[in-house]
Amino acid sequence: MVLCSDPFERLLGDGVRAGVYPGAVWAVGDARTTLSDGAVGPLDPARPDGPMLRETLFDVASLTKILAVWSVIGTLVDAGKLDPAAPLGTYWPEAAGRPLAGATALDLLTHTAGLPLRANLRHLYGSDPQDVRDGVLAEPLRHRPGEAVAYTDRAALILGYLAEHLTRQPLAVLARERVWTPLGMTATRYGPLPAAVRERCAPTEYDEESGAPLQGTVHDFSARLLGGACGIAGVFTTAGDIGRFLRHVLAPVPGTFSAEWTAASLRVRTGALRPPRGLFWHPAPGTDPVDDVWAHFGFTGTGLWVSPSRGRWAVLLTNRLYVTRDPGPLARVRDVFRTLAFP
Repeated sequence: MVLCSDPFERLLGDGVRAGVYPGAVWAVGDARTTLSDGAVGPLDPARPDGPMLRETLFDVASLTKILAVWSVIGTLVDAGKLDPAAPLGTYWPEAAGRPLAGATALDLLTHTAGLPLRANLRHLYGSDPQDVRDGVLAEPLRHRPGEAVAYTDRAALILGYLAEHLTRQPLAVLARERVWTPLGMTATRYGPLPAAVRERCAPTEYDEESGAPLQGTVHDFSARLLGGACGIAGVFTTAGDIGRFLRHVLAPVPGTFSAEWTAASLRVRTGALRPPRGLFWHPAPGTDPVDDVWAHFGFTGTGLWVSPSRGRWAVLLTNRLYVTRDPGPLARVRDVFRTLAFP
């Protein structure tokens, strides 16, 4: 038996053997380069001869909120097209006269707007995208903006709608043109994936309708209801492309969201409220805000971290949803991964 000397490969390989996920891809780096990367396990347990690869595509679920929504909103703030502290009802006709009118983009970005916690889009509003949009924007708030922190998918959905209103372009186009193309993220796109690349995508949860695990089609039901592309979820990408994005977070290049936007986002913006939040980012579990390690996770088994003070970033992509919806086993692996990546 050959013992593995790479601590990341050893940790993540142990996760495969323990049944936490079928496979995983990781990358860790700094502002200039990738310091460690690799892949473990099979792409699809039904075809164990096909391995996970560094180039494997993943349904990254709520990482969409960072890779698309947060970054696009940043470009709008940088360009002076959006005042994040202005009440939505003062410049957005769809929000005027509705419960959201007094909330701000900052309230949405800090998950303090008082929105309902669950999406429940089809159950509440049906399947027509315009009916969904109207219903989401008209929904009563749970509490006044700024009173409590409560994570909800609706915040990103509404910010996506806002970006589309301000630019008259779809969110998928905004993300591609304002962020992914300038950063060279050539593998990143909203799904569903075309047949030519679907086989390179890690499958997620078994789908009763198709009789097979989802592969190249977004797992999140709200995103599927809205055609596969919205602020909640829908992005497919690779560890390498996320690394390019996170290098830009550490050392911005001209042409997309700025260092000022990153600095405004990667600090606690919720005062004494708990849990502490930046703008969509949150302090990594097991750390204190002063440790300056910020994270975001996706339901399918994905996660990313960045620390400006340490000049380090990390990404861990798994398809744990193929195995289980229980988040506990992967959370324990993530905690160890984070300590290895940010010593």
